[in-house]
Amino acid sequence: MALTPELYDTSAPRLNSFVAQYLQPSREWKEEVLEAVRTVEQFLREETFQGEHGLTQDVRVLKVVKVGSFGNGTVIRSSTEVELVVFLSCFHSFQEEAKHHKTALRLIWKRLWLCQDLLALGLEVLGLVQGIPDALVFTIHTKETAEPITVTIVPAYRPLGSLVTNSQRLQVYENLIKACGYPGNFSPSFCELQRNFVKHRPTKLKSLLRLVKHWYQQYVKARCPRAMLPPFYTLELLTIYAWEMGTHGDENFSLDEGLATVMELLKEYGFLCIYWTKNYTFQNPIIEDFVRKAFKRQRPIILDPADPTHNVAEGYRWDIVAQRARQCLKQECCYDQENPVPSWNVKSARDIWVTVEQWGYPNLILVVNPYEPIRNVKEKIRLSRASLGLQRLSFQTPGSERQLLSSHNCLADFGIFLDTPICLLETVVPEIQVFVKNPDGGSHAYAIDPNSFIISLKQQIEDKQGLLRKQQQLEFQGQQLQDWLAFTSYGIQDSDTLILSEKKAREVPLPYS
Repeated sequence: MALTPELYDTSAPRLNSFVAQYLQPSREWKEEVLEAVRTVEQFLREETFQGEHGLTQDVRVLKVVKVGSFGNGTVIRSSTEVELVVFLSCFHSFQEEAKHHKTALRLIWKRLWLCQDLLALGLEVLGLVQGIPDALVFTIHTKETAEPITVTIVPAYRPLGSLVTNSQRLQVYENLIKACGYPGNFSPSFCELQRNFVKHRPTKLKSLLRLVKHWYQQYVKARCPRAMLPPFYTLELLTIYAWEMGTHGDENFSLDEGLATVMELLKEYGFLCIYWTKNYTFQNPIIEDFVRKAFKRQRPIILDPADPTHNVAEGYRWDIVAQRARQCLKQECCYDQENPVPSWNVKSARDIWVTVEQWGYPNLILVVNPYEPIRNVKEKIRLSRASLGLQRLSFQTPGSERQLLSSHNCLADFGIFLDTPICLLETVVPEIQVFVKNPDGGSHAYAIDPNSFIISLKQQIEDKQGLLRKQQQLEFQGQQLQDWLAFTSYGIQDSDTLILSEKKAREVPLPYS
C-alpha cells in the first residue's frame, strides 16, 4: 500500500481528492477487519459467564455494540482499532455496574482463552486497561491485514433498552445524576446514542471528520505520545458543532473551510462551551441544575450529547492541541495559492434567549451570545424600552444568591450558557439597588434611597409580593431592621442582600371560663 502523503504538503483545493485517495477505506478492507471482529462478537453473544466475586448469577450478553470509528462510519484507512460495548444481564442499575465492572471484565478475560476460534486468530490479551471506564484490550490477526486488530471491550449497564417515552428517558438521566459516578464512567451505557449522533451525518461531513482525525493522529498524538490528549470523540463533536453552526447543516461545503474553522476553534479552546439537546432537555430541573453548575467550571466544555454528566473535554492538554492547530493554519492545506482559507463564522458558544423581567412591564426576550458584553445587552434593552434611568441587571440561579451583572462583564463570566431570566431595575440618583431574599430562597431587586426609612422598602414589598408591611421582618447581617430608621443607619450599600421573613402571629391567651 502506498504511503499517505503529508497533509501539510497538500494544497487546500486538493483536500477532497486527498480524503478520497488516502483516508477513505475500501469496502473490501473494512469487511476483512469486521469479519475478524464478528468472531469476537459471536463468542460474546453465545458465551455464558459463570458468576463469581459477588455475581451470584450466570452472566449473559444482552447486546454487543460497535462504537468508535468503525461504529459511527468515520474510520480512517489502515486504522485497526475496534471498540465494543457489551451490555450484560447482571447490571440492573448504574450502582451495580460500578460495583461489578471489574469482576465482569475478569470473567470475559478468563473465557477468551477457551475460545478456539479466537485462538486460531492469534489471540493476544494485552490485559485490563485502567480508564474511564476500565476496559479489556487484546489483539487478533488476519491474513488480510498487515497490522494486528486491536479490540477493546467495555461492559456496561443498558438503561435505555426498551424505553421509548421522553419521561422514561429523563428518569434515566435523573438516575444517572443521582448515581454520582466519576464523569464518563457510565457513558458506555449511552453508546448507541453516541454512535447514532455521528453515524447518521452526511457523507461530506464524514469526510471532514476523517480529515480532522487524520490531522490529529499524525500531527498531535503521534508527536506527543505521552501527553494526556483528548480522545477522538471530542474532536468529532467539535467538528460537528463547527459544521452545524458554520453552514447551518448545509451538505455542500468546502473541506478546506471546515478544516480551517476547526483549527480556529482549537486555538481559542479556553472559550469553548458546546452542548446539544437532542437526547435530553434542560427543562428538567434536576438536569438543568446539574448542567448549570457544570458550566461554571473551567472551560473548554464539550458536553457529551448522550451524557449530560460528562464534559468530554475536561482534564486534557489542550495547550498542545492549540499549538498544533496554529501550526496547521500556516500550512499548504489551509492556503489557496497565497491566500489563507477563510473560516466559517462560528462562535465559541451558542446564542441563548435572555428573558428580561421588569416589574410592571411585559417580559422582553433577547437573543444574546454568552460572550457578549453586558453593556450591549443594556443597549438592546434601552432601544426596546426607551428607558432613561440607570439600568441595573441581576440574576439568580436556584440555591444561590442573586448577583449583579456589571456592564464590563459578560454572561459567560457567571457560567451562563443556557436560556436564562434576568431582572431589570431602573434607578435614579441617589437611589441604590438592594436584594431582598424571600423565605423560599428566591429574591427580588428593589430601588431605594439610602436616606429613606426601612418602612418605604416594606411598602414596595407589599405592593410587589402581597405580604403586608406589618407581617414583614427584615434583617441585615443578623440585625433586625426597624421601620423608622434609615438604611444608612445600618450601613446598607448598593447590591447588599436583606433577609425577609414573615412575623409569627402573636398568641392571644384565652380568657378564663
